[in-house]
Amino acid sequence: MPFARLATATTPTCHIGLGLAAIGRPGYITLGRDEDLGADRSVETLRTRTHELLDAAYAQGVRYFDAARSYGRSEEFLASWLTARPAIDDIVVGSKWGYTYTADWRTDAEAHEIKDHSLTTYVRQRAESAELLGDRLDLYQIHSVTPESPALTDKELHAELAEAAVQGLTVGFSTSGPAQADAIRAALAVTVGSTPLFRTVQATYNILDTSAGPALAEAHEAGLTVIIKEGMANGRLADPHAPPTVHAIAEEAGAGSDAVALAFVLRRPWAGVVLSGAATTNQLASNLHAAVVDLDDGQAARLDTLAEEPGAYWEHRAGLPWH
Repeated sequence: MPFARLATATTPTCHIGLGLAAIGRPGYITLGRDEDLGADRSVETLRTRTHELLDAAYAQGVRYFDAARSYGRSEEFLASWLTARPAIDDIVVGSKWGYTYTADWRTDAEAHEIKDHSLTTYVRQRAESAELLGDRLDLYQIHSVTPESPALTDKELHAELAEAAVQGLTVGFSTSGPAQADAIRAALAVTVGSTPLFRTVQATYNILDTSAGPALAEAHEAGLTVIIKEGMANGRLADPHAPPTVHAIAEEAGAGSDAVALAFVLRRPWAGVVLSGAATTNQLASNLHAAVVDLDDGQAARLDTLAEEPGAYWEHRAGLPWH
């Protein structure tokens, strides 16, 4: 599978990926977005910013890049970057289907994305992703599976995904919500014939929400590559919003709070790739410092005390405004 390429990489940052959720569209729920992006969020401005971030990430050893159909023009921006740099052949490209972007490049849209895990949506979005990314797409994941998602029980969909896997595409899923652990365990049980369908899982895991940890460890044990998203809790764990404990440990480590937050996740032996959601090259450089932040057991224990009840965490997340 494509993530085997990362096993031979030698850079400290090869297990940190770059997610394009925050820069593939003008509106998102990350804190501090107005300061990061400013007022000019035209398509061309964000395309240029995306290319600069991709260049900086690749130069600093990042080898996994994450997009989605619902991240505005993220696939388009990634595809144009790849086209301009044909010599780059040592990366892993992932995207997701299941949400349709509906904001029409506005930050004040009533709805920014609509979820639909039907076979019809998969077929449509698979063709859209293929048109942009072609054979550069390594991984295709169902976007934000929850325990009640029809994608967990739709046998026709499973057959289509299994056929895509036979043709060389790695098939995975991402999760969201307070019941991530239940969704992960349900997905691990999905088979086509006697073969497990999914080879990757992408889940939210951070200092404030560690509830998916045991299920992610089980997924890793079952042979799936684990990808962690929202390691900084949509900016809640980055300065100036980071809790005092995180900020204090950052000062002890000589790093930013964001790097401490990502280092906390990198300590997990089952974490295959941890995503940066940087919107600026300075943020990216700070995020990547996580690879060399060595938290001791005492510091990790102090961070453990910050975990919230999953329902409260996801209720807070749902209330974050789209900037």
